[in-house]
Amino acid sequence: MNVMFLARKRGCSGLVVLSRARLAAMALGLFVLLPATFLYVGYRIGLEQARANPSELELALQAELDQQRLEVQEAARSAEENMNALALRLGKLQAHVMRLDALGQRLTKMAKLDKGEFDFDREPARGGPTAVGGATMGVPDFLKSLNELSAQLEDRSEQLAVLETMLMSRNLQAEVMPAGRPVTRGWLSSYFGRRTDPFTGRRVHHSGVDFAGRLGSDVVAVAAGVVTFSGKRSGYGNLVEINHGNGYATRYGHNLENLVQVGQTVKKGQVIARMGSTGRSTGPHVHFEVLYNGRAVNPKKYVMARR
Repeated sequence: MNVMFLARKRGCSGLVVLSRARLAAMALGLFVLLPATFLYVGYRIGLEQARANPSELELALQAELDQQRLEVQEAARSAEENMNALALRLGKLQAHVMRLDALGQRLTKMAKLDKGEFDFDREPARGGPTAVGGATMGVPDFLKSLNELSAQLEDRSEQLAVLETMLMSRNLQAEVMPAGRPVTRGWLSSYFGRRTDPFTGRRVHHSGVDFAGRLGSDVVAVAAGVVTFSGKRSGYGNLVEINHGNGYATRYGHNLENLVQVGQTVKKGQVIARMGSTGRSTGPHVHFEVLYNGRAVNPKKYVMARR
């Protein structure tokens, strides 16, 4: 289709023919290029004005960004402080566990337990079938578990301390309680109670038991205690007397030589004298007495008791 325009000007006439291609070009320029040009020009003008005069929206967005930046910085600082606090807490728990391990090893030795049964240098044996499912531990659950572990360690520490005190008390009682033979070598030659006196032939009370052996052999303390007498006494010859506390005392008579002094502390099993035949004696032996609250009692049950 062709469109023709006729024009008459100052006696002149003209003819303009518009083909389809020309019409399309004119439509494109009128409806596309021209509005686009106006939009671009308006955008540039608006941008220049926005740069010169920021709008309230831009100011609000900038303020929000600054606030978020501060919150991120605060969160990072708080996280670092929390990690430092957790590291300090973990260090204290590790030190507490090391103290408990040392205490457990002491208790194992004190109680004479099998080291292989209670080995505090190795992790306790654990196991089981593969568990199905399970969830990842969150921060609140982790902190709760950490607090519970700390409380358990404090509780176990107190319980083990009480147990240590009890074992020490038990061991102390075992140390000061008379038990065992007063000689390392020898045999029982006379019992406690009425017997025929070897010098007079009369029936008299014998306040202890006699252990015969070789001259100069060891005489040992049957319990820990403090020496309250060391010297000669009528009938006993060279005598050692030890006070063990709780009303108990022991005597060791007829010694060839006393090896301890008054006031000296002795241990259970310590050599305190050499076997002799001083005083009223027919040969090398030790006269052994056990006194409870100042009264001589039959030493048999103490001699038969395990060390």
